[in-house]
Amino acid sequence: MDDFQKQALTEHLTELRKCLIYSLLATVAGFALSYSYSKELGQLLFKPLCDVMPAGSSLIFTSYQEGFFFI
Repeated sequence: MDDFQKQALTEHLTELRKCLIYSLLATVAGFALSYSYSKELGQLLFKPLCDVMPAGSSLIFTSYQEGFFFI
């Protein structure tokens, strides 16, 4: 315990706020990056399924929101 520095509560809260902001920015950046490549990611994820489907068939989505993710 002696290795840790003692900090005031406001210093802990300042550090926590900084970490939360960095986490939020990293999450937003990761979402933006993955959303910009969503079509390519969808094709990559569905390729094994499409390879084994019979010729002339297509994917069917059973709920309306499923089709918005990879169209």
